[in-house]
Amino acid sequence: MVFLVVALLLLGVVLGTVAHAPLTFSVAAGLVIAVWLGVFALRERLGRRRGTSAH
Repeated sequence: MVFLVVALLLLGVVLGTVAHAPLTFSVAAGLVIAVWLGVFALRERLGRRRGTSAH
């Protein structure tokens, strides 16, 4: 997952509008996305372990 974020960030630097933004902003945005994806993955994993009860 982190590899995907890094790959997309590098692709954005080379080809996209991220090339026009300061490097510190690009790195900060990449870190925010990585943390968000990490929290999402953790919540999904914990949710599947507990199981859902259908009422």
